Amino acid sequence: MKVRSLPELKTLRKALAEQAARLAAERAAVEAARREAEERLHQDRLLFERTVGAVQRLPHHGRHLARPHPPLPRPQQRELDEQAVMREALSDLFDAETLLHTDEHLSFRRPGVGPEVARKLRQGNWSLQAQIDLHGLRTDEARETLGHFIREAHKRGLRCVRVVHGKGLGSPGKTPVLKSRVHSWLAQKSEVMAFVQARPAEGGAGALVVLLRPSPHPHH
Repeated sequence: MKVRSLPELKTLRKALAEQAARLAAERAAVEAARREAEERLHQDRLLFERTVGAVQRLPHHGRHLARPHPPLPRPQQRELDEQAVMREALSDLFDAETLLHTDEHLSFRRPGVGPEVARKLRQGNWSLQAQIDLHGLRTDEARETLGHFIREAHKRGLRCVRVVHGKGLGSPGKTPVLKSRVHSWLAQKSEVMAFVQARPAEGGAGALVVLLRPSPHPHH
């Protein structure tokens, strides 16, 4: 471009100055927009961290990590039942005599269980739902059989059962060994709330009527 005169040169300088000013203004506007965007991103990140807490980005490795298969369900209830059977530790040395109420009929009540419970149990206010007969069993067999019976009855949600132990008249010396053992074993079972000697029609001195605690999750 050839400049022919001084006025033309002044006009060119003015145009160049105006163009430079426009470029500077455009750069300033772009820079201001960039800073505003960065500030907005920073504020969004701060809001996110205040909401969910600080996070740490995982390094990108380009691999897809499949979630492991969940473990097969364990038969926990069956395992618990088997463990309970293995540790059925009803002691023959436990003395339940001090816990028995020997009024007109023998009865047992857990601490906190009122006498009206035993009275209603003796009167037959509770319907018998199951029974076990321990006649003819050796001591170890009777202990395991009784423990299993009480545990299963409670699991099923039964509340009132009968335990037949016999009067012990066939025992050596005519002493009711099994009868006293059954008293002791039942007193050691946490599922048992109370028991009373059965009425004559239900076995009398050869049987007990047992009241069980309510089961939280009865299995029918």
